[in-house]
Amino acid sequence: MEQSPKKLQQRFHETIMHYHFALKTEKTYWHWIRRFILFNNKVHPDKLTKSDVERFLTHLAVNRLVAPATQNIALNALLFLYQKVLGRDMDNIRAQRAKPKVKIPVVLTHNEVRAVIAQLKGHYQLMACLMYGAGLRLSECLRLRIEALNFEQMTITIRRGKGGKDRVTLLPDNLRSQLRVQAEKVRLIHAQDKLEGFGEASMPDALGRKYPHVAKSYYWQYLFPSPNRAIDPRSGREKRHHLLEKGLQRAVRSAAVRAKIDKHVTCHTLRHSFATHLLQQGTDLRTIQELLGHEDITTTQIYTHVLGLHGTGVASPLQSIDLILPRQ
Repeated sequence: MEQSPKKLQQRFHETIMHYHFALKTEKTYWHWIRRFILFNNKVHPDKLTKSDVERFLTHLAVNRLVAPATQNIALNALLFLYQKVLGRDMDNIRAQRAKPKVKIPVVLTHNEVRAVIAQLKGHYQLMACLMYGAGLRLSECLRLRIEALNFEQMTITIRRGKGGKDRVTLLPDNLRSQLRVQAEKVRLIHAQDKLEGFGEASMPDALGRKYPHVAKSYYWQYLFPSPNRAIDPRSGREKRHHLLEKGLQRAVRSAAVRAKIDKHVTCHTLRHSFATHLLQQGTDLRTIQELLGHEDITTTQIYTHVLGLHGTGVASPLQSIDLILPRQ
């Protein structure tokens, strides 16, 4: 009897849980598995072959014009499905690869950063300051916990960043007092939660299993907690999660509009600006790479393109010509 898509999804979910993948990864992988099934006219994946996988991945590159990173995510999702869920070999996939696109990131000037931050209020303003001042990704900022802040060394520890790696970045000195105030707000919220019989934060799977009681520790509470508790989809217990991405994304975009900045400004623009401004002030690429958490320094080198030759101190040869131009 043929398996229904619901049963396949259940098997997929159980396997994801077995390997302790994040909920966001589960959703992303299932998205691409569904796309693959629909592309193949809803035929069950167990009846498809490697050539069907290659056709789908080539379709993404040629017809959908996806970025290489997107195609790689789709490939990883299908490899997980076949190798881990269905127990089938799926090596040496030979699909047409998506072409890399060199895209120069949008960067704000110092004055534009100041203008955007000035248009924000409350925790959104503090979060924008952290994304710019510490080079944080949106998700890293939202997932910060109290324990990440080191006021003695003035550092922030990013746990399980992109690629599942930890790193240490800067804690801007001029945010010290605001962060202490925010941490104290979290302490009061946590104390009230504990009085009501709750006080548990969602935890990384491995840490949660090794130290089951740490989830109720103040130091593992989110720095920017949600105003309301919610049922954790994995454990089924009521916990306090962090703020949602959409709220911060909307706040930053709206702030840029109010500041009359004629650029496509997102939360990631603040991270790009952090890296570019460090490079402008003479910080070496290797240090910027470590602060950003880039695995490959070629990713960091994109910021040299943002600055262009002017950023390296190279002057145009036109400047050496004694040229008198008519006034326009």
